[in-house]
Amino acid sequence: MTTVVLNRRNLLAVGGSVLATGVSGLLLPARAEGLAPTDSMSGGSNNYRKGAAIVDRIGKGGFWMSGTVRRAGDGTPLAGQRIQIWAHTTEGQEHEPQSHGATLTDKDGAFRLEMPQIIPIFGQPHGHLAYDSGEFKTVFLRPVMRSAKETSLEAHFVLQPA
Repeated sequence: MTTVVLNRRNLLAVGGSVLATGVSGLLLPARAEGLAPTDSMSGGSNNYRKGAAIVDRIGKGGFWMSGTVRRAGDGTPLAGQRIQIWAHTTEGQEHEPQSHGATLTDKDGAFRLEMPQIIPIFGQPHGHLAYDSGEFKTVFLRPVMRSAKETSLEAHFVLQPA
């Protein structure tokens, strides 16, 4: 059997815990803060074209852009979300229509779109991605590749309701 010793040190420790957490902290289970939403990146919306077509592939392909889309707070994967992708590539500059395309997320909130190899512009090989469908707040991303020799790039969205 466990013996509880009530002395001044134990009473002070318990009292301090109650003050720090409040009585509700003792009665309610601990909760995670949740998944924070993704902020738009500086330069992410450069050369954005509203309404780019949903495509199977941009150009001749050879490079893969992929990622996930989840809901802020609980992290639930979001299916059927439209992600627009564009970049400066071996087949066109990022402001040209043929360098833009969009895809939809699958049941697990994942997306993947093949496109031409990204090449550096302004000294950085980078892509642009946007969520702009309206159900959630618009987010623009501009991930930078570590090397222009890489053949894939990932970007992940955590969206909050509009």
